[in-house]
Amino acid sequence: MINEREPEPWLSASPSRGLAFRWSFAAGGNHGIPDDGGIILRALAALATATVFALAACGTADPADDPAPGSATPQPSPSDDDGGGGAGTPLGPAREIATGLDTPWGLAFLSGGDALVAERDSGRILRVPADGGQPQQVYEVPGVAAGGEGGLLGLAARGDWVYAYFTAATDNRIVRFQVGSGNQPEVVFDGIAKAGFHNGGRIAFGPDNLLYVGTGDAGETGRSQDPASPNGKILRLTPEGDPAPGNPSAGSPVYSLGHRNVQGLAWDDDDRLFATEFGQNDLDEINLIEPGQNYGWPEVEGEGDTDGGRFTNPLVTWPTSEASPSGLAIAGDTLYVAALRGERLWTVPIEGDDLGEPAAVLTNEYGRLRTAAVAPDGSLWLTTSNTDGRGDPRDGDDRILRFTTQPGDAPAR
Repeated sequence: MINEREPEPWLSASPSRGLAFRWSFAAGGNHGIPDDGGIILRALAALATATVFALAACGTADPADDPAPGSATPQPSPSDDDGGGGAGTPLGPAREIATGLDTPWGLAFLSGGDALVAERDSGRILRVPADGGQPQQVYEVPGVAAGGEGGLLGLAARGDWVYAYFTAATDNRIVRFQVGSGNQPEVVFDGIAKAGFHNGGRIAFGPDNLLYVGTGDAGETGRSQDPASPNGKILRLTPEGDPAPGNPSAGSPVYSLGHRNVQGLAWDDDDRLFATEFGQNDLDEINLIEPGQNYGWPEVEGEGDTDGGRFTNPLVTWPTSEASPSGLAIAGDTLYVAALRGERLWTVPIEGDDLGEPAAVLTNEYGRLRTAAVAPDGSLWLTTSNTDGRGDPRDGDDRILRFTTQPGDAPAR
C-alpha cells in the first residue's frame, strides 16, 4: 500500500468572503481497501494471490469479501423478505424513473420536485423530471478525478445553490454552484484526504440549515481518531463552508469522530441524525449521531467495549456480507438503507428511542443499491450501482426507481 503523510490543518483566508475564513486541510493521496469491492482482484487478476497476502499482512479487509460478477451471491439471512413488505412502513410497487445512467451516486431534489443526480465517473450532473423521463445534463463539475471509489459523489441543494462533494487531483472537496449561471464552482471546503477507497462523500443539509458531511478514513485508520483531521468524521459546516457555530470544539468543523466510511445521513421527525457506516471485516452499522461522540473506529468495529464511555456503540449491525450500507433515507417511522454488496434494501422501524428489528426487501431484484432519498412528495427513490465495476449490469442499468411509502406518501421535510 502507498501511504502518504497525514493532513495538517490550516486556516486560509477566503478573499470572496472578506474577513471570513475557510477551513482547509492540506491533503495527500493514498490507497486503501475497498469497502465492498473485489475490484482489485479483477483489475489485477494475475496478482490476486499476492494481493490477498499483502492485504492480510497489513491487517486490512479481504477484497474477496465482495464477490466479483459471476461469483456466488450471499444467501439471504433468515430475516430477509424478498417482497415489498418488511419492518416499518411498507413500500408500494416500483416505478422506473430513469435508466441508462453511468454509476449514479449523489441525488438531490429541487423545490419543484425534479431531482439532480451525479454520475461518479463522468462528473456530469443530470436533471431528472419528477414524473420520470429522459435525464438532461445541466452541469459538469470541473476537476473531477474519478478512480476506485472516488469521483463525483454526494449532492445537496439549498435555495439557488447546488453543493457537490468530489474527488479532485489532490483531495476530496466540496464546491457549490448555481445551475445555469455559467459560473465556475466556488470551493467551500477542501483538504479532505483522498484515496482509491474510503472517500465517504455523502452531504446533506440538516433541519438546522447547516451542511453535514460524511467522510472516510482514506485508508489511514489513525485519521479517524485525530481531531485535527477531517477524515473519518461527520463534519458540520455553514453554507459558506466555515465550521458551524455550536460545534463540539469551537472553530473546528468536526461534529463526530471515530468513523471508518460514512455514506448515509438522514434525520427523523424528532431531528435525530442517523448515519450508516461501512465495517471492515465483520459488522456494518447504523449509528445515532450525537455531537462530540466517538464511534470507535479503528479501536472498535460494531458493538464492543466502550472504554468506560469513551466510545458509542451502534444501534444496528449486520454482517458485512449482507449490507455494505451506503444511502440512508427516513420516511415516517422507517429507516431505509441501500445495500451495495448485500444487493437489498434494509428497512428498520423507529421504535421510540430505539430501532427495531431490520428486515430486507428487494433482495437480489435490482442488484447493488447505492442511494436512498425521500422526494418532496414523500416517495422513496433508489439508485442502482451495477455499472461501478463491481456489479453485474443488466439491460437499462444503472437506473432510478421510485416507490410509494404506504399508507399514503407523506411530504418530505
